[in-house]
Amino acid sequence: MGRTMEPTKKEVMTAEALTSLEICAGAGGQALGLEMAEFNHVALVEIDPHARKTLKHNRDNWNILPDDVKLLDGKQFKGIELFAGGVPCPPFSIAGKQLGNEDERDLFPAALRLIRESKPIAVMLENVKGLANSKFEPYRADLLRQLSALGYESSWEVIHANDYGVPQLRPRFILVALKPKYAKRFSWPNKLPLPPTVGEELKELMASRGWPGASDWSQAANSIAPTLVGGSKKHGGADLGPTRAKRQWAELQVDGMGLANEPPGPDFPVDGRPRLTVEMAALLQGFPKEWKFLGGKTAAYRQVGNAFPPPVAAEVGKAIRKAIHG
Repeated sequence: MGRTMEPTKKEVMTAEALTSLEICAGAGGQALGLEMAEFNHVALVEIDPHARKTLKHNRDNWNILPDDVKLLDGKQFKGIELFAGGVPCPPFSIAGKQLGNEDERDLFPAALRLIRESKPIAVMLENVKGLANSKFEPYRADLLRQLSALGYESSWEVIHANDYGVPQLRPRFILVALKPKYAKRFSWPNKLPLPPTVGEELKELMASRGWPGASDWSQAANSIAPTLVGGSKKHGGADLGPTRAKRQWAELQVDGMGLANEPPGPDFPVDGRPRLTVEMAALLQGFPKEWKFLGGKTAAYRQVGNAFPPPVAAEVGKAIRKAIHG
């Protein structure tokens, strides 16, 4: 099926476009969604070279910086309207500790410093649902205290991607913080109609090489997808996640043990369980079919699996925009 998302690469932002800085931009899921919400990216910061190539390939007009966010000078972006990012989840080993304790995997302290230096009107940070766990309550409370000291009113919300047009469960824990005069006007976006099922979303691609089982498969895959995972940079290749997730994919008639290089062809068994391609996984994340992911299959899938679904970012971005414009 595939969705066409606006604005296109060549489209010019409106005069009312708001400026944003995004860290940990990945393959552009959040950036693309915020572009849809009419945010003009002053810069996107991403350290992974494959993801930077993906960003450049799809939006050659974006200012993409290869910086380590811990070394980035936020003062050069002073006055932006939005500071955004998909900050990596703080390791569970630091649950209950105070922000500021050194852990190279935790980038929230760097994000707070950049917020202090750039002084945006609004902040939008997304993370895994696990950060909502009770064991992280001291961590979250400390983060909110620091944002309050910087002059922000903050709120957290667990949002499921399937509530915003994405055919995947994918719960995310999202923080939105705004200056007080804007915070009173902010409300979380309303849920949208049900998304397409996995079968509806992928039927066209599954049939693209002449697989005779595509129509029956589409009818059988009549639910939303479990959460895609990007996998570790240090371990394993491209597959659809742990054992439990693979069982869920099997119920959707998908082989989750790996990814295919191309859709099933005319010789693939009619009643077989096909594997997803990177392009199929991207559609299930809410990316438009025109968005291309660069790098090898594992690197490309990791970008897809770690992405923030663009339609979700768009809806939250629109809510922030509405709060700022009134």
